[in-house]
Amino acid sequence: MSRPHRVTSSPVTEPVRRADAGPWTIELLPASPYEARYVATQSSVGFAFDSQRGTHAIGSDRLRPFAAVPNGLAFVPAGCDVFSASPDGGEYLLLKRNDGGSLNGERAFNNLIDAQAIRLAHRMRNALLRASVNDDWEAWAIALAERTAQSPLHSARSSTSMTSKRLRLLDEYIDARLDRPLSVQTMANLLELSEGYFMRAFTHATGKTPHSYLIDRRVARARALLRDARVSVADVAQACGFSSQAHLATTFRQRLGVSPSQLRG
Repeated sequence: MSRPHRVTSSPVTEPVRRADAGPWTIELLPASPYEARYVATQSSVGFAFDSQRGTHAIGSDRLRPFAAVPNGLAFVPAGCDVFSASPDGGEYLLLKRNDGGSLNGERAFNNLIDAQAIRLAHRMRNALLRASVNDDWEAWAIALAERTAQSPLHSARSSTSMTSKRLRLLDEYIDARLDRPLSVQTMANLLELSEGYFMRAFTHATGKTPHSYLIDRRVARARALLRDARVSVADVAQACGFSSQAHLATTFRQRLGVSPSQLRG
């Protein structure tokens, strides 16, 4: 039996990508460890593409563990004291007004699952990765900011079956097996749920199907590995569970709107 194909992740991360449009500043923060402490001088909207775990204190001096779900929308009002730290981080879209203007909302929240916000955030990420002059940043920023007016009561935390403990267990299991096939049934068995119930609960909690989430984890690992120019694209594809270099390239174009070579730049 052949041994699983392993490629060590490079400590080099992608750069912060930024766009300015009218009164808006949009940043795509790469998946990397971070620690931040500040008083929010203006309201901000955030969107977590990946699972993130760490500790934070938002509008309070009480430090608590946090678990951000993938596709979770977040909001921080102006004047809020913020501390947040994560040993691994996760890719994150950050939206602010740079003219001091306020955004809707008075209370901080995260993990809001909103289908329109998901579509907007992924479109904005793709645009930041390929940097086209035809992108309508101001319209996208306004549309995404408006999604924070949705009630936080509809957040992922309302799904009691997909707890942060279960999501962490699933992440660890998937990440340890990205170089091999992994079925939805196997993921459901891991969490001791039926396949149908797991699919419904997971989709409700994250806004994506388990299969789509698995592909996203493969893409995220591939992006990290591609930062090391010494590793071939073919080896990255094999290490991340893609059937070929062509399969990896096709998935990148579908998910990110760019090719592996464009990201490697």
